[in-house]
Amino acid sequence: MIAINQGQCGLCVHFGEPHPATPTLTQIHTSKQAPETFLDDCGHPKHAPLHLKVSAMSGCDGFTPTAQA
Repeated sequence: MIAINQGQCGLCVHFGEPHPATPTLTQIHTSKQAPETFLDDCGHPKHAPLHLKVSAMSGCDGFTPTAQA
């Protein structure tokens, strides 16, 4: 497990946004930790057409914090 901080994808509303929340996403948002190999979709409007898969520790200028973060 790796620690996730503000500004990283794991704590962004766009991380996993294209699908309903999963138990893993909920756990990442509340514990601020993620499996090192966990990837999910980026739903940021600028990136969605690219169908990017990003890690929880990735980041970009479009970060928007989750309600739990």
